[in-house]
Amino acid sequence: MVTGGSRGIGAAICERLASDGHDVVVGYRSDRAAAEKVADAVRAVGRRAVAVAVDTGDEAAVDALFDAAARELGPVTGLVNNAGESGPNGRLADADVDGLRRALDTNVLGYLLCARRAIRDMGANGGGAIVNISSAAATLGSPGQYVHYAASKAAVDAMTVGLAKEVAQDGIRVNCVAPGVIWTEFHADPQRPAKLASTIPMGRSGDPAEIAGAVSWLMSADASFATGAVLRVAGGM
Repeated sequence: MVTGGSRGIGAAICERLASDGHDVVVGYRSDRAAAEKVADAVRAVGRRAVAVAVDTGDEAAVDALFDAAARELGPVTGLVNNAGESGPNGRLADADVDGLRRALDTNVLGYLLCARRAIRDMGANGGGAIVNISSAAATLGSPGQYVHYAASKAAVDAMTVGLAKEVAQDGIRVNCVAPGVIWTEFHADPQRPAKLASTIPMGRSGDPAEIAGAVSWLMSADASFATGAVLRVAGGM
C-alpha cells in the first residue's frame, strides 16, 4: 500500500514495487485519473493493482482503505506512508492556522493512523514492513519556507524510531527514507529543484526513481535486519 501514490515520488514507488514483484494499492486524495494511470502501469508489468481514494487524516477513511485493500488484493504486507502536504509557503509568522493544521493532519496524524491500522493487520498475519517518507527538511529546518513542514517530518523520524522498537517482536520492520530536493510537482515553484541544484553537494536535484529504489530495498528481504533506520537520500544535503 502506497499513500499519495498517484504522482511524483508515490507514483515512482508504486511502479518500482510492482517491478520488484509486489501487488500495489494506490492510495490517492482526489485525482482518480492519475491514480488509475499508476495502477495501469502496475498491471502492465504483470502485478495486480487497485486505486483507492483516502483522506489519511480521517480514521474511518483509513479503515476503509485497508478494508478495500484486503478485499481486492488480500492482507496488507507493506505500507509506504507517503501522502504529504506542504502547507503554507513562507515565514511561520505569516502562516494561516488552517493551512498548518492541514499539513500536520496529513504529515503526522495521517502517518500515525495508517501505521496503527497496518500494525494491527500485519501483527495478525505474520508481520510486514512499513516505510515512512520523511524529508531532509527534518534536520535542515526549512527556514523562510515551511518550518511547520520540517517539524512534521521530524515527527515522522521520531515515530519511525519509536515504532520500530515497539513492534520489532511482532515481526514488523519500520524504516524511513528522507529525500532531499526531488523533481516532482510538490514544489510551489516548478523550477525550485533547478534553482537549488548549486546548494546540493552532488550538484543536482534527485529523481523520484532514486527514492523509489531506496524504498524498495527497505521493503525487501535484503533489508531483513534493518529497522528504525532513517535513510537519507538527498545528494549530500
